Amino acid sequence: MLIGLRTALYPAADLPAAKAWYTQVIGHAPYFDEPFYVGFEVGGFELGLLPGATPATAGPQPLWGVRSAVETRDRLLALGATLLDDVQDVGGGIKVGAVCDPFGNRLGFIENPNFDLGKVR
Repeated sequence: MLIGLRTALYPAADLPAAKAWYTQVIGHAPYFDEPFYVGFEVGGFELGLLPGATPATAGPQPLWGVRSAVETRDRLLALGATLLDDVQDVGGGIKVGAVCDPFGNRLGFIENPNFDLGKVR
């Protein structure tokens, strides 16, 4: 039975470049850094980089929580991402968007004032 999100995996054909880019995006170095896998702690969850895998923008589409969807979009674009889905207000104060990272992966984000951190397990 699923109990909650733990890790979102991103293919990284160029692991050093992906590690450097995501270090800028997340704001700190990975906690796990090996040639076969790089893992960043992000708010109690994990963003993992997989070397040798094929990047894509289709398939499962995790959304990373952010304080401001517009500011996040702008910062990611400044860091070299390209826009996939511009920020949209989907109702209830919830805003979502997505970019393509410099390596060809979809990186989605969500500003959700209704998200209850107390329910995370």
